[in-house]
Amino acid sequence: MSDVRAVRKAVRKAVRKAVRKTTRRTVREAVRAVVPVPVRRLLLHELRAGASLGRWVLRRPPHGVGAGELAAGYTGPQTAMMYGLVFVALVETVALSLLIPWPAVHRVVLVLDVYGVLLMLAMHAACVTRPHVVRRDGSLRIRYGALFDLTVPPEAVASVRVDRRYPEGRLVALSGDGVLDLIVGSQTTVTLELTRPLAFTRPLGARAEARTIRFHADDPRTLVAALRQPAPP
Repeated sequence: MSDVRAVRKAVRKAVRKAVRKTTRRTVREAVRAVVPVPVRRLLLHELRAGASLGRWVLRRPPHGVGAGELAAGYTGPQTAMMYGLVFVALVETVALSLLIPWPAVHRVVLVLDVYGVLLMLAMHAACVTRPHVVRRDGSLRIRYGALFDLTVPPEAVASVRVDRRYPEGRLVALSGDGVLDLIVGSQTTVTLELTRPLAFTRPLGARAEARTIRFHADDPRTLVAALRQPAPP
């Protein structure tokens, strides 16, 4: 009798697990069908940025950096500008609170302003807690906060050098000849030549290929030296 009850309990547990799995899959498929890819990417970015803000405040170790791996920061050129924007937003919040006479409108504006300040801090925190990573196997993970993430395997690296440039354009810019610029504070400091085209995902979900990658690192010489070292057997 006890064996029968145990079998029934196991069956019910398996059924509940299957139902939950099917429900989650159905919800994911429904979201993919209704919500455009750029919107999903932006929502995911905000969620990851919020988690990064918590990691930054709690002084947790950098995301995705293992023991013996090199974490290379890249926030130097944008830190002062980011804090300046936060200060301006705070001044604007205080000024609007004094100028808007309607309490309901004031509350709405206050919520929007506070959300904007937190979002700016979260974006910066995502960059601080998600550095570039030179892994033990010789691969390189190039990141910009939660918006951009590309892993370059060691066999795809033809050459790497310190190369300070001041390109114009957006955060992620791809030229017609396959040169990818990941720009921070209007500059890049490392040029990575590839042995083959490497696919990557743009911040809003579009796919493309790069033959050369130029990105910024606060200490480019240390990163380049780490990449040039042969991977351990």
